[in-house]
Amino acid sequence: MKTLKCDLCNHEAQGETFEEWMNALKPHYGEAHADVIHSKSGLSDEEKRKEMMKWMAENRARFDAA
Repeated sequence: MKTLKCDLCNHEAQGETFEEWMNALKPHYGEAHADVIHSKSGLSDEEKRKEMMKWMAENRARFDAA
């Protein structure tokens, strides 16, 4: 079981796998960081996809390094 902090604050989430950890973090992101999610609304679908892919890769690297 790995415990990592949110990339935007000190909230911690746990998971055996990256997918479990991300699923544990989703409710927190939706509540505490909705502004970050909504700030991307002006991007094109392709730009949103690229931003999401980059964010997921960075978080996977953090999870794998823990």
